[in-house]
Amino acid sequence: MKRGIYTLANDAVYDQLVALLNSIQQNSGHIPVCVIAYNNETERVAAEIAKRDQVFLLDDPALFQFWEDFSLRVWQTHPTAIKQWKASGIKTQFYRVGENHRYAAFDPAAPFDEFIYLDADTLVMQPLDFMFERLSQADVVVYDFQFKDLSHIFNVGSEKLSTVFSQERLQRDIFCSGCYASRRGLFSDAELTHVVDTLAQGNAEVLYMGAPNQSLLNYMVQINDHSVHNVALEWRDQGKATGNAVSSNHFKEKDGLVYDGDNLLSYLHFIGISSKIFRRVCSGENLDFPYRQTFLHYRYLYGDRPQFEGKAKDYKQPPSLSTRLMKKVGLV
Repeated sequence: MKRGIYTLANDAVYDQLVALLNSIQQNSGHIPVCVIAYNNETERVAAEIAKRDQVFLLDDPALFQFWEDFSLRVWQTHPTAIKQWKASGIKTQFYRVGENHRYAAFDPAAPFDEFIYLDADTLVMQPLDFMFERLSQADVVVYDFQFKDLSHIFNVGSEKLSTVFSQERLQRDIFCSGCYASRRGLFSDAELTHVVDTLAQGNAEVLYMGAPNQSLLNYMVQINDHSVHNVALEWRDQGKATGNAVSSNHFKEKDGLVYDGDNLLSYLHFIGISSKIFRRVCSGENLDFPYRQTFLHYRYLYGDRPQFEGKAKDYKQPPSLSTRLMKKVGLV
């Protein structure tokens, strides 16, 4: 059985990708990594991958087209999604088309029998073998606390939601699409057809337009009655569970690792921080963001980090008037 890690990237997230790959190499052994191309802007990504052992790029337009077509059929069933996205200036057929390339991991032609998918803005703190081990118990294995906030998974304003899925599953089985383990071939052709058909019959309103890929993946799993095992729920009662989102401000950094109390995180997800912030910092701009030292540790594990000048500014601080004027005239 071939196991590996997938991530999704293009040159816009190059700095995060380098940090992720370095963290996997240092903290999770020599597990193979497949970088799925978000789009065709992967020149820097491809050059980086070429320097690494057991890392390869998956850029298969025919494979991606199947999942793009499937996703388009899905969102065509929604009463307002495509119209609203077009009105907001989206030029593609639907919002964030490239994010749907991650579904290629489920394709029967995918390179790994079992896989862990990680967003590129993630750092691995220790081996994730425990997720693979639990695939003998469930179709999808996750480790997060997304179940505390349903509003980023489904449209909580839809009265239909409680008739489509049980309250038990909504409270237990929803998950963040930034980290999950599963296997190729999980969704049969009949199941994919069932997804589109049930959405077209009126279920589409339960999808959350703000995170379309995450919402759809959760829908695909639940509507086909695939089992989900959340390690956070398993370990919570044992006192072993840790957080994993950068929005948690109580973690402690030490020697390139991050701890929740005395427990080492399994992974740290920089969710909600724009890739532009990482690019600016890696270009030498002294911006501070949560757990910056840990990110810089892995981003420059094999190279010299930028030399910052002055006091770091909070990454949420708006640019100065002079900077805004310079941007307006194209000087920065």
